[in-house]
Amino acid sequence: MSGADLGLMAMATLLGVPAIAALVLVLVSGYRFGARLNVGAALLCLLAAAALFQARPEANLYLRVDDFNIYLIALNNWVSFTTSVFSAGYIAHELETGRLTPAYLRFYHAMYQALLFAMNLALLANNIGLLWVAIELATLVTVLMVGLYRTHAALEAAWKYFILGSLGIALALFGTILVYLAAQPAIGQGLPAMAWDRLLAHADAFDPALLNLAFIFLLLGYGTKAGLVPLHAWLPDAHAEGPTPISAVLSGLLLNVALYAVLRFKMLMSANPSALAPGPLMVGLGLLSLLFAGLMLYRRGDIKRLFAYSSIEHMGIITFAFGMGGPLANFAGLLHMTLHSLTKSAIFFTVGHISQVKGTQRISTIRGLTVTHPTLGWGLVAGVIAIAGMPPFGVFMSEFLVVSSTFARQPLLALPLVVGLLLAFGTLLWRLHGVAFGQPDNAAFVPVRASTLPTTVHLLLVLVAGFWLPEPLVAWFRHVAVLLG
Repeated sequence: MSGADLGLMAMATLLGVPAIAALVLVLVSGYRFGARLNVGAALLCLLAAAALFQARPEANLYLRVDDFNIYLIALNNWVSFTTSVFSAGYIAHELETGRLTPAYLRFYHAMYQALLFAMNLALLANNIGLLWVAIELATLVTVLMVGLYRTHAALEAAWKYFILGSLGIALALFGTILVYLAAQPAIGQGLPAMAWDRLLAHADAFDPALLNLAFIFLLLGYGTKAGLVPLHAWLPDAHAEGPTPISAVLSGLLLNVALYAVLRFKMLMSANPSALAPGPLMVGLGLLSLLFAGLMLYRRGDIKRLFAYSSIEHMGIITFAFGMGGPLANFAGLLHMTLHSLTKSAIFFTVGHISQVKGTQRISTIRGLTVTHPTLGWGLVAGVIAIAGMPPFGVFMSEFLVVSSTFARQPLLALPLVVGLLLAFGTLLWRLHGVAFGQPDNAAFVPVRASTLPTTVHLLLVLVAGFWLPEPLVAWFRHVAVLLG
């Protein structure tokens, strides 16, 4: 089998396996078979993503694997696989306690695979219209999953997500149409004027006025999906009311996919010398998100909402880094995007089991976990230390690179950046103290099927990244940092 054929098979697996698994899982009523099929399908996609490093398929007008998306595809399917492993035990407990019925369980597993399909399609898309369709599909699927428990609060969160997500996706659609109109004079009508490779090759000939207007709509539209302030309001509710595995996927993956779309269009803007510089807009939204989330962290009483605002904070850091641009800031943004995905998903794995053993998500009633549940307690301690940006975890290095590159180029911007980081740092450690080391209550131990392997592996990867990064990964970060401008 030639390399191109292997790459084509891998790409077909990334799309075909989750699509077929979703259809099969709708019909499967047994929990064990459904959970195993969910894990198995995610594993096949992970193996297919790894195969793309050995052989890439040739690009066409619909799909493409290039230097930018290949590592994000691998990250997406890695976290999807580990989340499916965590989900098996978590959802079993929800079924046993009656929070989920067998019918809803089938729906959950089917929607999980549909979401994996949508995210893979968005990352593989070589067509700006197909990218929009994939992110719209991901939006609809996650709306359904957020309301899975069918409580009043869950349905309200799903409805809010639907309204704001629809607003964002409508803005992104308008921006996509404007990019197509800008490309027509240079490329012509039809699919070629919607293909990323053709758009990048001819971007310098596009009407800059149309590109400027398009990017504003696209930044606001896809920025809504990325959880950027002021269009972030759906995110805390969605995390708090939906199943915890979906919180892990939302924070660890779907936010990245939305920001990936923004970065693709940023590359178009950078390739047109007469177009508006996208950096200041991204820096502004990034700083606003960072500072707002840092302040809001102090007022959270729900542990999942707390880490939802932490996700907004970190998407602000990443957006700020890419807005600053340049080799070092872009490198830091890519590294932070990767490490945030691994760390935040690990935190939600732990928080999901904590909420099950304690029977609550209220921070005030979760005390002394390192005494009552040492594995979960110390897992949360490690996760919070990592996400707060403390050494020796890799998040410290990525945040250090963002701050140092800002000091070197725009010292005045470094002040609000550091203030935002310190706000979040102080809140997380303050909250951690009581939850992990406070006076434990006398509540009875509630056994759960808690698999600590996904959490352990993720945090070990983030720890290792604080000391050492594989040379191929560093080379990829450097190469893509140059592409991003």
